[in-house]
Amino acid sequence: MAELFIKGLIVHLVVDFFLQSDWLSENKKQIGHPASWLHSALHLLGYLLVFSLPIAIGLALSHLVLDVRRPLVWWRKLFSQNPQGEDARTFYLLQDQAAHVILLGVAALLSS
Repeated sequence: MAELFIKGLIVHLVVDFFLQSDWLSENKKQIGHPASWLHSALHLLGYLLVFSLPIAIGLALSHLVLDVRRPLVWWRKLFSQNPQGEDARTFYLLQDQAAHVILLGVAALLSS
């Protein structure tokens, strides 16, 4: 399980930080924009190197949904998380990445 998680995490970090252009980063928040689907497809291709097809598809689709931001906006409202100023952007990035990492952990558990 740990090996799957680490491999999945490496895929996630490579796709999110090394293969993501400014165009992808700026436009992936709109579910109807090609950038959101391309970014998700890149994750799918990477996850297929690690996980079974159903798990890889689930991770790629969950990545798409999280990157649209609505689930985390809902979560912040539910738990009254309203960071302000310069810290807000860092908080949003870390919360987004934590959600992706949690789902990778679930995928590794389901795959073992």
